[in-house]
Amino acid sequence: MPTKETVRALLDRLPDDCSLDDVLYHLYVIQAVEQGRADTEAGRTVSHQEVAEALRRKWLVGAGK
Repeated sequence: MPTKETVRALLDRLPDDCSLDDVLYHLYVIQAVEQGRADTEAGRTVSHQEVAEALRRKWLVGAGK
């Protein structure tokens, strides 16, 4: 969906008494989700297993200090 349409659709969904902070937050979320989808399509992801292993290594190293 083109950007202007995305913004219009967002404004239609938000209540009339929303603040600019509300609008900015929702735009940020929309942008973050779109970026995540683009990263996934481009193969720029890390598996759950890789993250779990990296955290375990970090915790084990941190526990030894």
